[in-house]
Amino acid sequence: MFVLSNLLQALASVIDTLLTLYFWVVIISALLSWVNPDPYNPIVRILHNLTEPVFYRVRKWLPFTYIGGLDLSPIVVLLVIQFLKVFLVKTLFQISVSIAMP
Repeated sequence: MFVLSNLLQALASVIDTLLTLYFWVVIISALLSWVNPDPYNPIVRILHNLTEPVFYRVRKWLPFTYIGGLDLSPIVVLLVIQFLKVFLVKTLFQISVSIAMP
């Protein structure tokens, strides 16, 4: 039982870390879109490749993400990340604690 509990805690911790990292990648990508950086810069290309597929899906799912020339898809992605951190990660931690208790 403790092995499963520890596995779920580790999984929740890894998911939390990955979501936090992606949260910051989305923020940096959104900020860079305001300053129009060099598109051939390797860091800019990596950020674009990491975020644009997700932004594209959000824009396809919610066609009204452009309001007055402002792209709201990063905000939607940040909200989804925050929801996953609150719901999914906490749920995994709670399940792992309930498994560990006899």
